Amino acid sequence: MQLQTASRKKAKIKMALQGPSGSGKTKSALLIAFGLCGSWEKIGVIDTENRSADLYADLGPYNVLPLSPPFSPERYIEAIGVCLKAEMQVIIVDSISHEWEGIGGILETHSGMLGNSFTNWSKLTPRHNAFVQTLLQADVHIIGNIRTKQEYVLSEKNGKQIPEKLGMKGITREGMDYEFTVVLDLDITLHAKVSKDRTQLFHGKPDFIPTVDTGAIILKWCSQGTGSYPVTSQEEVIQAIQACSTNEELLALYNAHPLFQQTLNHEFGQRKQQLLTNNFSNQNNHSTNATATN
Repeated sequence: MQLQTASRKKAKIKMALQGPSGSGKTKSALLIAFGLCGSWEKIGVIDTENRSADLYADLGPYNVLPLSPPFSPERYIEAIGVCLKAEMQVIIVDSISHEWEGIGGILETHSGMLGNSFTNWSKLTPRHNAFVQTLLQADVHIIGNIRTKQEYVLSEKNGKQIPEKLGMKGITREGMDYEFTVVLDLDITLHAKVSKDRTQLFHGKPDFIPTVDTGAIILKWCSQGTGSYPVTSQEEVIQAIQACSTNEELLALYNAHPLFQQTLNHEFGQRKQQLLTNNFSNQNNHSTNATATN
């Protein structure tokens, strides 16, 4: 046993994307994955969604491992092993939900077991935990996609029981989100908001559409040896917008801060117009001076 100074140098992110069908989980995961490794060839997708990962082949030559039923924990573990052996740098599990609620998954297996239900869970829980530990201990970046469903609760109003929406609940074992460093919730507008963030990169930030830059931001945090990642504040971005002297600088600033593209869209647009106006005025002044000289 030996004490060591805490450091996250070359850490591997373990993150989850939660959302309903059509919320962009697969494409978002691919873009983030490219930002994490910078190479499509080093991205491996474990696809349980009827080859839906192939739909985005135009993005780049990433690798797909189609996984068919039964969706047992052991099958997932084997698939992750294949990706590790192929030296993938980012593994996308699309989706984790089938291990819990799919054909041959934990719930279906439990329902088909004879005998005491509690005793049966004591046999299944270690299998599920082995899958979770495989995800967490793999020395690569992991992005786990999780399906969600609408959760309701009965509330009494005027003497009647009325169902009320509580929000979206991930289709996986209760508490699975605790295992990840970052959890982003996606909606049908393709926007993400953070529900868990131990990196503090997205905490308190407005909703955003995940891009390659999102992965690059996370990679920088993973590569930071010690201390906190210097998260840029909205005020600092506004100051940087005003400091831009060319449209090229403004565009580079816009692309570098995907989390503020929506909230500061007005400021970016206003500064762009100012730069265009200034450039037009300078050209007119130059023409006037040239005419006067002639």
